[in-house]
Amino acid sequence: MNNLPKQLLSVSGDIPSPCFILDEKKFLENLKILRTVADNSGATVLLALKGFALWHVFPHIRTYLDGIAASSLHEARLAFEEAGFKPHTYAPAYRENEVREILKLSSHITFNSYAQYLKYRDAAIQNNVQINLRINPEYSEVKTDLYNPCLPGSRLGITRENFPGSLPPDITGLHFHTLCEQGAITLKNTLAVIEKKFGDFLPQVSRINMGGGHLITARDYDRRLLTDLLRSFSDKYHVEVILEPGAAVAWDAGCLVSTVQDIVTSNGISTAILDVSFAAHMPDCLEMPYIPEVYGASGPPERGKPVYRLGGLTCLAGDFVGPYSFDKPLKSGDKIIFRDMMHYTMVKTNTFNGVNLPSIGLIRKNDHFDLIRSFGYEEYKGRLS
Repeated sequence: MNNLPKQLLSVSGDIPSPCFILDEKKFLENLKILRTVADNSGATVLLALKGFALWHVFPHIRTYLDGIAASSLHEARLAFEEAGFKPHTYAPAYRENEVREILKLSSHITFNSYAQYLKYRDAAIQNNVQINLRINPEYSEVKTDLYNPCLPGSRLGITRENFPGSLPPDITGLHFHTLCEQGAITLKNTLAVIEKKFGDFLPQVSRINMGGGHLITARDYDRRLLTDLLRSFSDKYHVEVILEPGAAVAWDAGCLVSTVQDIVTSNGISTAILDVSFAAHMPDCLEMPYIPEVYGASGPPERGKPVYRLGGLTCLAGDFVGPYSFDKPLKSGDKIIFRDMMHYTMVKTNTFNGVNLPSIGLIRKNDHFDLIRSFGYEEYKGRLS
């Protein structure tokens, strides 16, 4: 393979293409960082399955984290059946034919509206499930509207003007989620708004769930500031503080291996067509959008080097990213390795156009590659009827 990252150069075992690969050593480093933050701050740290749900490594989650956050019945089942955790569950709304099973599986439930709370409070109490309300502080520093839960008119959470005058005693927690891959200073700014708008309710609850989007394991994240913020907030209001990182759990802990199938040129633009799809396998690249890092390539392009778009395998015209420059011309059979593809990737894959899903593998601590799962026609057919 050409242009491989260092962690793949010494790996033993055959790696298929395309394939998501988790680096176990880096994954464990992330979990140890999160455990240290939890211990130093007193916070409860959960894995948010919406960002990372590779249940093959749930034994590591059980060792280092305090639990799991779920967003649906299926995520709640996965947490309970494969990790042995009763999850903290939140959804914008609960379906009547699912909510009772969710309550049996969950330890905490967050209601997105007061109406949902009134509708299901008795069932939650009967199942001894702790009840939260999600609040919307109407403050966020998220730049991309698609990921901003505090846009005007947002359906996520209760704004202060729509909040009840007082909290019933069975509502014992508040929940907010306003961050997206952001730092501790953003949390600090957010907490100032929370205290200003909802400060009179904080003494009435026993826990504050601060949601996800905390990029704790990034190299430049200010973990000391985070620890101070969490401990100070907890001490001030005598509450349990809960975090639900998703991306941070698997941040920079793996890649997606793909292979060039063809090179096509049109109007002076060359595109390397790969055996993966951005629309089907890396949708955030088109939704956010962002340009993923590719090992052995640079973007924006450098003058004097071969330049290519990277194209997906579907017939969607916009199924491409780039351009990138490479040290030498690409050819069919070359490997293209996308960095940092373990979070918000596998959980979003689909089989549009009938394209096959990438395999899933794991590089063990001893540098041996284990193929965990391969997919085929039955996965495509099984989603349809």
